[in-house]
Amino acid sequence: MYLFLHTVKGTPFETPDQGKARLLTHWEQMDYGIQFTASRKFLTISPIVLYLLASFYTKYDVTHFFINTSSLLSVLLPKLPQFHGVRIFGINKY
Repeated sequence: MYLFLHTVKGTPFETPDQGKARLLTHWEQMDYGIQFTASRKFLTISPIVLYLLASFYTKYDVTHFFINTSSLLSVLLPKLPQFHGVRIFGINKY
């Protein structure tokens, strides 16, 4: 999910936006950039539910807990509205 939504840029088809979507990830293009739509809420809540289930079924083992928490943060932080179009350390800038 992280790779598809937050690292792959552009679109697989021709768009009428004259190349503006070329520099945006799929998450940034979704719903024309409008925040907190139903699809964005679903894609934000689903990793949280998976995190809770994984933590429960591993019986909150410390090693798994830290791995799951870091995975959750790596998926949720780019979805925040404050990070729309932001490239940290210039990664994925072009």
